[in-house]
Amino acid sequence: MTVKSATEELHLLPEELKEPPLAEKTVLLDANGKQFAQFFYENRESVKLDQVADIMKTAIISIEDYRFYQHGAIDLEGTFRAAVKNLSGGGGIQGGSSITQQYVKQVLVNSAETKEEQAAAIETSYSRKLNELRYAMALEEKYTKSEILERYLNIAYFGAGAHGIQAASKRFFGKPASKLNLWEAATLAGAVQNPSGTDPAVGKASRQRLLDRRNVVLDRMAELEKITLQEAAEAKAKKLGFKDIPVPGGCDASAYPYFCSYAQHELLNNEEFGKTAAQRKKQLQRGGLTIKTTLDLTTQHASEKAIAQYVKASDKPVAAQAMIVPGTGAIKAMAASRKFGRNLKKNEVNYNLVADKSHGGLAGFQAGSTFKPFTLLTALDQGMKLDDGNSTGAGYSAPSYGAFRDCAGNRVGEPSHEVRNSSEGGGGFKTLTTGTLGSVNTFFMKLEEKVGLCNVVKTAKKLGIKRADGDKLREFETFTLGINEMDPVTMAAAYAAIAARGTYCKPMAITEIRDRNGKATPYKPKCSQVLDEEVADAATHIMSGVFTKGTMSQVGGIGRPAAGKTGTTDGYTAAWFAGFTPDLASAVSLGDPRGAFKHDLIGVTIGGRYYPYVYGASISGPIWKSAMLGALAGVARTPFTPVNMERFGGCSIGCAPVRKPRDDGNGPASPDDNILNTGDDGNGGFPNNGAPGRTTP
Repeated sequence: MTVKSATEELHLLPEELKEPPLAEKTVLLDANGKQFAQFFYENRESVKLDQVADIMKTAIISIEDYRFYQHGAIDLEGTFRAAVKNLSGGGGIQGGSSITQQYVKQVLVNSAETKEEQAAAIETSYSRKLNELRYAMALEEKYTKSEILERYLNIAYFGAGAHGIQAASKRFFGKPASKLNLWEAATLAGAVQNPSGTDPAVGKASRQRLLDRRNVVLDRMAELEKITLQEAAEAKAKKLGFKDIPVPGGCDASAYPYFCSYAQHELLNNEEFGKTAAQRKKQLQRGGLTIKTTLDLTTQHASEKAIAQYVKASDKPVAAQAMIVPGTGAIKAMAASRKFGRNLKKNEVNYNLVADKSHGGLAGFQAGSTFKPFTLLTALDQGMKLDDGNSTGAGYSAPSYGAFRDCAGNRVGEPSHEVRNSSEGGGGFKTLTTGTLGSVNTFFMKLEEKVGLCNVVKTAKKLGIKRADGDKLREFETFTLGINEMDPVTMAAAYAAIAARGTYCKPMAITEIRDRNGKATPYKPKCSQVLDEEVADAATHIMSGVFTKGTMSQVGGIGRPAAGKTGTTDGYTAAWFAGFTPDLASAVSLGDPRGAFKHDLIGVTIGGRYYPYVYGASISGPIWKSAMLGALAGVARTPFTPVNMERFGGCSIGCAPVRKPRDDGNGPASPDDNILNTGDDGNGGFPNNGAPGRTTP
């Protein structure tokens, strides 16, 4: 009669409770489905009730609401007991909440987004209690008792950063909730009353309070005859057993932090994964997503091993590498010589050395002569042949102010600024082939003048080239010499497009996202044909000579068709190598993140070895070679598509000048008498020359 009267007087009618999805952790998986990182706002793994040990269910009901399966939304005994206590002036307001009411409170707390909402959800007042009762009445009509218990166990906070019974079981005891024993279950059941006060991770006093609370639970279970007195005594004799299992979160704790950081920023920045930045962040931290990525551990380990072979983590210069699949853009590996973290004393970095600024990186390094293939491609596309070329001296200056124009039509090119090859007398006639293999600065400056600066910029942009810092590309006459700062992912993707016969694919790290309900959304490569296939084939044909006749000849090839280009910047501020096979492309950068111009690569010790000058083939080239050998071990050799010699063979414009045989005084002229000096600009020269730009015979 009292309940009926009170219900009518207080308008205690069921009111539907909005139950937003619980915050669940998001995990990243490699290409084979193995987890390598996780993100969470709350460490939680929701489970079904049948995945929870029966003794755990018994323990939580015994201590929190032993009449749970008998009463409705309102536990009369508990409510009247609390009312008598409160009306007697004992100070404060006693609970008496059922498990259903506790679940309601947890939902309201978890749903609160403002401080005011959070305060309202936990305020000590009768009005809050009445609201909880209204919601509880609706829930009792909506769900079965077992469904309510399941929801309660998944939402409850147990302390030590563990939300939900599964996360708590793993955090406290290193096992799933289905494997809990009596004293472990009693411990977790005791933790929910005051999880902050009994948090075992805080200290010895908190652990003692949790132990005492566990024993209270065991006594209560014995009192209710859920266990025997002997079982209770034996369980109480056990130590607390808190294992303090760490729950690493974020990329700092990942074994592959650079790839993790790239995937994380891809999720946070790409509207494909959510309309707003706030929505995307919430999905990442709370959404319970399972994200499958392109990371291949064989390739990743090959890259890490190669880098460690040549550069130490303690070295000031840093090596970084990205490895990408031509034709898909799938990033197979991202590695660097420095550890990822926030401990500056240990030489760690907290930004992505392999990626651009939009993916957690910084400014990158000037790419040097790895930009020359963009001019080569432009020339081939305009109809030049393999043996077409030009004659230059040891230096090059723009013939007049405005000899070059950027893509806005502005005149650039300062005649007073001379570009030189690093060895004197390195001029002469160069073809597209010999000029590329010798990496001759003056040849490429004159070639860029001929084909047009803007056309070269457009070619680079087609291949995804953009500055690492996100600024506009610097469109000056020295564009072909790689004055723009780049990152390995962008360069590897550009070279992968040449390997794929002119098909550029946006770098891709994520292949599938599965939501908390198991619904999978696949993500496919985003590719487009940006170059004439035969133009790409011709460039590949030329660039494949770098290992036998060019700047990588002392390093050598990898025993299968491959092509590439070294890159050493003006002043030796950075060193690169970018190259590819039909199956895999890679770019390696080397530079000092403290400031490449202040801290150049002259007279430095790297990996325990002293280098008077660091070229592209000194360290970056060998890293590329070693990583590619490891990554492609066991992969069948794939040939390049042969160059169309009918289209690109010989020369049509800018052919080599005809010279009379030179008489060396040793009888009839030989073919060697007519060899022209191919020169060398030092951009990717040999590591043991002893002086910059001097080639070894």
